[in-house]
Amino acid sequence: GTKLKIAIDTGLHDTVGIDLVGMCVNDLLAQGAEPLMFLDYYATGKLEVETARRVVAGIAQGCTLAGCALVGGETAEMPGMYGAGDYDLAGFSVGAVDRDKVLPRLDDQCAGDILIGLGSAGPHSNGYSLVRKVVERSGLAWDAPAPFAEGQTLAQALMAPTRIYVKAVLPLLKAGLVKGGAHITGGGLIENPPRAIREGLTARFDWDAWPLPPVFEWLQKTGGLSDHELRRTFNCGVGFMLI
Repeated sequence: GTKLKIAIDTGLHDTVGIDLVGMCVNDLLAQGAEPLMFLDYYATGKLEVETARRVVAGIAQGCTLAGCALVGGETAEMPGMYGAGDYDLAGFSVGAVDRDKVLPRLDDQCAGDILIGLGSAGPHSNGYSLVRKVVERSGLAWDAPAPFAEGQTLAQALMAPTRIYVKAVLPLLKAGLVKGGAHITGGGLIENPPRAIREGLTARFDWDAWPLPPVFEWLQKTGGLSDHELRRTFNCGVGFMLI
């Protein structure tokens, strides 16, 4: 997504590959599947070898975190399609799950089931068009100290990569302990969990059960965002939800 614009503007290319893998393999987990293979697509106007190397190294690191193999990819040079220094990324992942273990297990769900939120590392890969607008409104430069993260620049803090949940969640899937899972991406906790919940049931969140991470407090205050807009755009500290 537009998180790439921050990478391009600041030269922080090392973790966007982790984001790319995370957005794919976390979606596989929500289906109950174990990620097996990953392929990447890198498109640019004119190939800058060092930038591409750093991006692909991040993809390889993401695959290591996800326990899947980077089996191939495509690099495309398309002069005139992209501005100087611009590039775009896409990814594709294959996973496997026994047919009778596909999530969500809607027939097993009932009122009183527990929702467990797994912490996020920040905004992950969602809402960055709004993030960039809030930064613009703040008047801060990308290399300014982050108001919400000591010892980091604003760009470094906002480029924290998507957390990959494979090693945390896969043992629970194999043990049959999960009735549903939701990867909390664009739409936040408002729009993502309903896909994993049986019709007639609804998620009930205790919004005071976890502290809102400082990055989201800063985005809300600086951007003048309502609670609803914040929760509809960002993960608000919960990157994956288990039922």
